[in-house]
Amino acid sequence: MLGLHWSEGQVMAGKASWAALPKDMQGFSFEGDALKKAWSKLHAGDQEPYPDKKRAAALIAAAGKQAPKGLDADALAAALQDAWRSFHEGDFKAAYDAGVALGPVGASVAVKAIGIHATHLVDDDAEKLKRFEQAAKLAEAAVKALPDEANSHFRHAFALGRYSQCISIVKALKAGIAGKVRAALEATLELAPNHAEAHTAMALYHGEIIGKVGSMIGGVTYGAKASEAKKHMSTALRLTPQVPIANIEHGNLLLLLHGDKEEAEAAQAYEVAGALKPLDAMDALDAAFARAQLE
Repeated sequence: MLGLHWSEGQVMAGKASWAALPKDMQGFSFEGDALKKAWSKLHAGDQEPYPDKKRAAALIAAAGKQAPKGLDADALAAALQDAWRSFHEGDFKAAYDAGVALGPVGASVAVKAIGIHATHLVDDDAEKLKRFEQAAKLAEAAVKALPDEANSHFRHAFALGRYSQCISIVKALKAGIAGKVRAALEATLELAPNHAEAHTAMALYHGEIIGKVGSMIGGVTYGAKASEAKKHMSTALRLTPQVPIANIEHGNLLLLLHGDKEEAEAAQAYEVAGALKPLDAMDALDAAFARAQLE
């Protein structure tokens, strides 16, 4: 199903138009040292290490032949910082292009950029599907080149998870994609136990299966449990209480597990998400989405 060739995927994502961030969400700036100062809060959810010279050198050593050619640690650090700066400011295409240019070493920012943009700013379903498919291909390459990086696995899970939501969870289960998502999330949490976004995604893995096929079939066939969903979501909220997406997915999980019975509680979770002050463009998009659910 995920059968695009690498070059085809790059051409696809490069030629398609990228809608700009809405004007009322623009204005985030992380010039100079501002990115480093804000980093721990910006990446509380995904535990991405700050790409300084030491980090860049480690990535070059780990990637080996897959490391970007012609860049020393200083140059790679600067390139990664610029890519992430573009992401947090909301120039997702620039972040994606910069990440792709760095190969697997830049996959973390590239996958996050194309994934967040597709989630919030791509309306066409076919185009959205293509972008998540391309994100999955980029992440697959990162898993092969950098298997000890937690976000190699998490970006793979994220891309496959969004792809699954586009084609329907039931189809994803039949195609075996859900199992790949779970395996990728388990690998992420083994490498980074405090990866809040992975805990959130694992909660949704259990919740979506139960929501679609029921607790009995979900538990027996796929190992999905409501108790596990609640445990992972509780951990995510404890780690990142001020992050919009954690609260949004909490609301979504309540509806998946309990339906209308927890509608008021789900709405409260969306209210919390929508009222949080965004730290960057992604937060702004997530918070706006949360507010839209209440209209």
